[in-house]
Amino acid sequence: MVEHRQEQRARSDLTVRVSGRDANGDAFSQNVNASNVSKGGALLSGLSWDVRSGDLVWVEYQGRKARYRIVWVRDSDSDLKSQAAVQRLEKEECPWLISGILSR
Repeated sequence: MVEHRQEQRARSDLTVRVSGRDANGDAFSQNVNASNVSKGGALLSGLSWDVRSGDLVWVEYQGRKARYRIVWVRDSDSDLKSQAAVQRLEKEECPWLISGILSR
C-alpha cells in the first residue's frame, strides 16, 4: 500500500505534555510520546485518560503549545496505553517547528 501524505513527517520520538478534559469532563495533564510528527499533526502514545475523537487538547513541546483535535483513539494491549492521532487547529502555531524537528 502506497502512502500519500501531503506533509513531511519526522519519525522522531518527542516527549510532549498533553492536557485537556477527559470523557467525564475531568481535567488532565500528562507527558506522552509524540511520533510521526508533521506540521499539522502527530501520533500520541501513552495516554492514560479516556479521550474521544473530536475532543480538543493542548499539546506542549519545549514551552510552546498549540490546540489539537483528536482524530481517532485506539486502546493498546501493550505498555503504550492508548494512542491518539491529533490534528493541529488551523490558526495555531506548530510547537515543534522552531526546534528543527521539521523544516519550514
